[in-house]
Amino acid sequence: MAEDVIAKAPRWRRWGKEALWLLLMALVVSTLLDLWRGPSLPDGAMEAPFTLQDGTQTSLAELSRDKPLLVYYWASWCAVCRFTSPTVEQLWQEGENVLTVALRSGDATQLQLGMGKKGLSFPTHNDEQGDLAAKWQVGVTPTFLIIKDGKLTSTTTGWSSRWGLKLRLLWARW
Repeated sequence: MAEDVIAKAPRWRRWGKEALWLLLMALVVSTLLDLWRGPSLPDGAMEAPFTLQDGTQTSLAELSRDKPLLVYYWASWCAVCRFTSPTVEQLWQEGENVLTVALRSGDATQLQLGMGKKGLSFPTHNDEQGDLAAKWQVGVTPTFLIIKDGKLTSTTTGWSSRWGLKLRLLWARW
């Protein structure tokens, strides 16, 4: 019996090492993809005015002054966004600083109706024609940006968990 336990220990150790290598490789690939697909904000993007769905105007610099801002680029037709939008809504309801940009999701009325049906109330800028996406070189939805004091601190694309987003916001506070 003791011989069986001793014989299995190296196998578990080997599997643990392989799992660690696999995790490390996934992290490297994910980071490289984020760098490759990440947006590139042009000069003046932080001060440029945004008009939100409710008609108010603001800027990224203004919104990110007191605490980190999560900018969530999404679309009503995006399959992955169906899973990430409720997460962003939850963060917004919990008091996190959130601004969303809806990419080619219809006119203001269509967007408002669609958001209402999905229970989304986060502040949204409607990028109806995709002009902002072109300026920022956003080619993937969803795209997440973290901005603190008018400076881009982190970006990621694709699905992200609630805890992943919360950790990015926490990291930006330091």
